[in-house]
Amino acid sequence: MTDVAEATGPEAQYRAYLAEGRFMIQKSRSSGQYVFYPRVAEPGTGARDLEWVAPSGLGRVCATTVTRQRPETGGDYNIAMVDLDEGPRVLSRVTGMAPEEVTIGLRVEAYVDDLDGAPAVLFRKVEGAQ
Repeated sequence: MTDVAEATGPEAQYRAYLAEGRFMIQKSRSSGQYVFYPRVAEPGTGARDLEWVAPSGLGRVCATTVTRQRPETGGDYNIAMVDLDEGPRVLSRVTGMAPEEVTIGLRVEAYVDDLDGAPAVLFRKVEGAQ
């Protein structure tokens, strides 16, 4: 496992944060815009003043699909695009509910857990959300 302080490059730093159980995204100091997936410069402006920040982790599903698999290979699961409250869009999974129950507009929150042997950002339904 790589320590964040030792990681070089934005993707390595992102993965090191995940290994610590932390979901982090980048934010431009000059524009205030949030950025995800990790990169060296802000899209559009090219600003290279990106810093790591912890997002609220809250968002809404903007698209979802169900991937069908045989039960012996893990069964069906969803793939969802989530618009974070901070602005960036994240491709992930919504867990804790049947894949068919994940709907556009569903309010979700992020958490870090193991997925196929590596830490990943996953989402679950916000309690009380419709």
